[in-house]
Amino acid sequence: MVLLHPVGLDGTFWDGLIGPLSRRCQVLAVDTAGHGASADPTRPGRMAERVTDVIDLILQEKCGPAVLIGVSFGGMIAQNVALARPDLVSGLVLAGCPGRIPAEAREAILARGAEAERDGMPAVVEATLQRWFTPSFLSTEEVAGVRRRLLEDLPSNWAASWEAIAEHDALERLGSFAGKALVIAGEADAATPLPAKQALAAAIPGARLVVLRNAPHMMQIEQPEAFLGAVESFLDETTGTT
Repeated sequence: MVLLHPVGLDGTFWDGLIGPLSRRCQVLAVDTAGHGASADPTRPGRMAERVTDVIDLILQEKCGPAVLIGVSFGGMIAQNVALARPDLVSGLVLAGCPGRIPAEAREAILARGAEAERDGMPAVVEATLQRWFTPSFLSTEEVAGVRRRLLEDLPSNWAASWEAIAEHDALERLGSFAGKALVIAGEADAATPLPAKQALAAAIPGARLVVLRNAPHMMQIEQPEAFLGAVESFLDETTGTT
């Protein structure tokens, strides 16, 4: 399994998931370009570059075909990897992400990166956390760790990621994906509307949509047990393992 994190975070933000999943198979938690230990991306940021990086990693580690588990930006990358190299992807778990960024939303998406480059990461962090978590969870240590991670990000890398996100447009092509797919939606997700996730599930033949009650955009952090339960149920159904 290959785990693909959201924008601004890194492969260390999968607490509660890696251990249980590692008992099933090899698990790789990726640092995408400009995050964690990975090199900085080129500018402007390109989705194709992120896709190539994941494909190269799967080939290098000889771990394909793999189940890709992606949240938010990670889920967008996963969709594009599956379309580019379906032979390397046996299944998709897509959480908190749409199948495309509408043309009318791209300017606002790019503005998130431009604001950080202009005013620094502190200018964007609080609004980001409010989109990502429910109000009652904002005072927790988990969110404090996310805040620290975001404040350490380079504004240029943050902006490059939003440039790549603005290019995301997989929805109309996902009908060609023949693997198993699960779309996980947070009922309280303020960043990606439920209709976008419903459209994503409808675009993939045989995909199942699970809505986690009261879960926010960063559901894997705020509700890790519910998120893991959805993933493990999907794996049990599609692989027959327990």
